[in-house]
Amino acid sequence: MRGLAAVPSYVVMQPTTLCNLDCAYCYLPFRSADRRMPVAVAEAVAASVNPWAAADRFSVVWHGGEPLAAGREHLGALLAPFAPDVEHHVQTNATLIDDAWCAFFVEHGMRVSVSVDGPRERNGDRVSRAGRPAYDRIVRGVATLRRHGLPFSALAVVSRPEPGLATELYEYFLDLGCDVLGINIEETEGVNTRDNVWDAAEVTAFWAELVAAWRRAPSIHLREVEWSLRYAAAVLDGTADGLLPRRLDPIPTVGYDGSVTVLSPELAGFTDARYGDFSSGNVLAAPLAEILRGAAGTPWVGEFLAGVEACRSTCPYFGFCGGGHAANRYFELGRFDGTETEHCRNSKIRLLEGVLEHARDHESPAA
Repeated sequence: MRGLAAVPSYVVMQPTTLCNLDCAYCYLPFRSADRRMPVAVAEAVAASVNPWAAADRFSVVWHGGEPLAAGREHLGALLAPFAPDVEHHVQTNATLIDDAWCAFFVEHGMRVSVSVDGPRERNGDRVSRAGRPAYDRIVRGVATLRRHGLPFSALAVVSRPEPGLATELYEYFLDLGCDVLGINIEETEGVNTRDNVWDAAEVTAFWAELVAAWRRAPSIHLREVEWSLRYAAAVLDGTADGLLPRRLDPIPTVGYDGSVTVLSPELAGFTDARYGDFSSGNVLAAPLAEILRGAAGTPWVGEFLAGVEACRSTCPYFGFCGGGHAANRYFELGRFDGTETEHCRNSKIRLLEGVLEHARDHESPAA
């Protein structure tokens, strides 16, 4: 896994910077402003994406702000330039979902992922711009999805790993009805400067408890745990080297204005005196495919790739995580060629250790 791939596996699109919520841990810098993506930006992206989708499975992920805040008419116009074989996903807080939005999702074959942090009392950071709890509106949107028979994923942010929480969360999402669950331990990035340093044993125990809850009722695809188990099995089989791609996925994020930020959507919209605005180009000035071919020449990207090599040579977990994420390095360390971050510790190292701890604790006596 060296350098950047010329063709990504998916593209992130920002239809609007606006979000109707004001979550305490959100990293987005312009979520109070309604800056909408012009259709010309979508057309430019589609010119590169459509040939990629014709050759292999390809996804466009609509991620804001709150994508539904762009409105059905405008979001539909942004979707129109893409070929029918492009898969569309939307990450939403679900507060705006109604019958008309469900019809829109069906019409466009759009896969929905809902951001919700568990039971009501776990959603204190998810509030409206007036500071009012958003939970009732979130679950009303989820209920609408279920009434229309639409499958959905869920994404939960854990701001404080503690005993009992993993079991509580897993049982909640079983009842919620999602078929895929992702768990993110809160990250210090973007405009969110809250501390993410936690006791190592507590975080490891959280992940071990989550594995135990999942094994009791493995009816949800649990993103982090399943990847960990796949990696552990590959290590035992001697095939772990085949899990990581030969080159890093550039994960291009196309901002509302057409600017392209690679590797970490969380860097979009930020500027730095040393690195500039983190953009590798703009699709209104050059084709996305061309921008990605030259992205490794962006100074901060070169620095990040040097950091990946430092991880490869120093970290025993490199085969599992592939060198971490650019945004976590920048917002935690102030540069891109550092190595271990708190995000690495919380969501990579302790995740894998938690899975292994569960396996050790439940190893059969005969073994």
